[in-house]
Amino acid sequence: MRAWVQLWVVGLVGVAVWVAEAARGGEPLGFAVSATLEEFLGEPVFVPMQQLWKQRGGWGGVLTAPDGTVLAFRSPGGGEVRRSHDGGTTWDEPMAIDASGDTGKANGGNAMVDETTGDLLYVCPQEKWLYRSGDSGASWVREDITVLPDQLGLVPGIEGAGAMQCGITLAFGEHRGRLVSPARIMGPENSNDVAWRPYHYSTAITSDDHGKTWQTSNPFPVLGTGEAAIAERSDGTLLYNSREHMSRGNRFFATSYDGGTLWIEARRSAELPDGPRGTSYGLMGGMLRLPIAGRDILLFSNSDTDAGAMPAQTGASIAGGREKITVWASFDGGASWPVKRLISDGPSAYSNLGVGRSGTPSEGRIFVIFEGGPKGSHAAVQVASFNLAWLLDGKSLPE
Repeated sequence: MRAWVQLWVVGLVGVAVWVAEAARGGEPLGFAVSATLEEFLGEPVFVPMQQLWKQRGGWGGVLTAPDGTVLAFRSPGGGEVRRSHDGGTTWDEPMAIDASGDTGKANGGNAMVDETTGDLLYVCPQEKWLYRSGDSGASWVREDITVLPDQLGLVPGIEGAGAMQCGITLAFGEHRGRLVSPARIMGPENSNDVAWRPYHYSTAITSDDHGKTWQTSNPFPVLGTGEAAIAERSDGTLLYNSREHMSRGNRFFATSYDGGTLWIEARRSAELPDGPRGTSYGLMGGMLRLPIAGRDILLFSNSDTDAGAMPAQTGASIAGGREKITVWASFDGGASWPVKRLISDGPSAYSNLGVGRSGTPSEGRIFVIFEGGPKGSHAAVQVASFNLAWLLDGKSLPE
């Protein structure tokens, strides 16, 4: 009890400090406001799913390098990347991130762009390493990293930062340039056994030195959580969106006012499902903000079906009913999600989102990478792309 009271008190202090710092203002980093709304509109564009891997493992995410190269990562089970130079129309053959070709050496990480340096990072806090690329993913160099524990003395373990939306570089407010990735704490025993799942919790890892040192944040304020996404809004606040695996209901949200150190204001989303409705066993989903100046347009991906069922034991795994991968849109920074559209009607599971870059072949494109296809919800890794005009499906854009 004392630890949670301390978290609450620290939360009040953290909000007060953020309010004071926010008053200092400061220009956002350019990548976060580099696009115009018009780039994502125009004629509707939808590129149906393409198979990237014939095995499961689309957990490593999809992102766009500063030069417009789109990269899709296969992890866990992979440590591989595929690259596209034409905005996701065609893809290079898979390549191992580790130069030895051993995919097992680069398994279980999470990808991100350090927008300050332009480097791509593939970070694995549980193993205390990352791979860095300075050439848009053509080659990677392994580096050792330092991972500092949270206030309970724990660091991400086993799953680490895998099975998460790609990490981000903060662009607004006092902590501009900070790297932030969602991650997962698997309890003091670092176990995924059902008995320990109530003690899991989502977290974040942050770096202020371009990935050399990572600080584990204070806990996400809901136990039984893991597999998550973080987006920064233009007021500098961070929105945390997490899977939960102990009770039926929609996705959990929390907010950070201090650059990802403290997470408060836990609540369930009124609209966004956590996998098939009717089950307590949630499902990884993606969330990001489109880099449009003056707008906080957020997107979310997950299954949209009522086919869920309860497991025989609380917290146990049950993967039935995973299908109908769908993308939702919010035009008010995540307060409401009035628009959604089906991506694939068939079996589908874990998903992640990415967005293109202005002035490159990927401009205006939104990418969703997900497990699924005709052979089953976890049978292969697929990617589809679209623009905001397609997602709106003829609806007017809210002001």
